[in-house]
Amino acid sequence: MGLLGARDAEAIEDMDRPDCDPERLNRTYSQFALVNRAVSGWHLLYRSRLRPLLTPAAPSTLLDIGCGGGDLALMLAKWAARDGIQLNITGIDPDARAYRFAASREPVRGVQFRQATSAELVAEGRAYDIVISNHVLHHLTPAELQNLLSDSAVLSRRIVLHNDLRRSALAYALFAAGALPLAGSYIRRDGLTSIRRSYTVTELAAVVPFGWSAEPHSPFHCLLTYMRDAGRD
Repeated sequence: MGLLGARDAEAIEDMDRPDCDPERLNRTYSQFALVNRAVSGWHLLYRSRLRPLLTPAAPSTLLDIGCGGGDLALMLAKWAARDGIQLNITGIDPDARAYRFAASREPVRGVQFRQATSAELVAEGRAYDIVISNHVLHHLTPAELQNLLSDSAVLSRRIVLHNDLRRSALAYALFAAGALPLAGSYIRRDGLTSIRRSYTVTELAAVVPFGWSAEPHSPFHCLLTYMRDAGRD
């Protein structure tokens, strides 16, 4: 089927290895902000999907699952503050290295980071108006994906948005060329591995539970959406 005809679910990203170079890993976390601004399409998602649910009249809460270095949580906080909205954001990641990097960043009002899993928050009885993730789905085994979807549906009061890469030969070629300047980190090599591991919209639609929708987002992303009322009996 060719290099990208099927998911390469067995490929391992270098930054996920426990013995990866810590300095190179931190440079990778630092460069995530540039990559996410350029390709993830979160500003459009904020304006079209999240901003209509937010109001200056009352604070809202958002959970960022698998927050990595924390750049998306900080971007969302900045956009909300610019719109005069109080948005309290919790970013979680089970990886101690990601948590340490995120927690070491300059504090931003309304943003906190925890080393935790979504299952732990469910066990604590937590709930948030909005639950999101970015570039997380392709990392998960089939069982882990189903657990994440179940947890995020329980944790959300209103909407869940899981944004992830969409596998294609064009995405692979463009990222291979565009990421060349990002030297000294795992961004380029791991990004190409991520594309090989990622789903198409059709593949995601075939595995999500009732109440979830899969759709294309931005040129090279898939979006899973769950509205809190959609999955209720």
